Amino acid sequence: MPPKAKFARAEIIEAALNIVRADGYEALTSRALGTYLSSSARPIFTVFKNMEEVQQAMIEAAKTLYKEYVDKGLTAEHPFKGVGTQYILFSVNEPKLFQLLFMTEQKQIPDLSGVLPLIDESYERILLSIQEDYKISNSSAKRLYHHLWIYTHGIASLCATKMCRFTDEEISTMITEVCMSLLKNRLSES
Repeated sequence: MPPKAKFARAEIIEAALNIVRADGYEALTSRALGTYLSSSARPIFTVFKNMEEVQQAMIEAAKTLYKEYVDKGLTAEHPFKGVGTQYILFSVNEPKLFQLLFMTEQKQIPDLSGVLPLIDESYERILLSIQEDYKISNSSAKRLYHHLWIYTHGIASLCATKMCRFTDEEISTMITEVCMSLLKNRLSES
């Protein structure tokens, strides 16, 4: 009969998230988890096979948390702007998780058309929101999405690394100005 688990799976994942939030992904070790849970590392492995499994579960939890931000953005008056604003807000509120999800070196370098579907499970929903809100074609929506993601990723990276701080008003104005310029440029080309 296997030993009874001292900690629930959710408790261990939450502890792992909190360690990463505070000290970054590299700090997530079995020893750190045991210390955080006021235990040895041994009880963790009655729930998980190994640290890789703990790390994967923690990354999935971080993605779920990020998806909550995206979902909130998609309910905004202008969903695409809402998503961009929430992306930046996630970087401000969860800088270490943002760095883990969106600033980690990739094993294979995707091209621009492949990076967004790779890093964001909500890609198709966001793309559809652009098409519906701005009444543009799929190809124009992809182009707008690519340009604005590069722009908002730059702002978010500055925030996540504490290189720069922006007010909510500054973020809103910057996103609106770039989006409207791109839309105007795109429409004049059509």
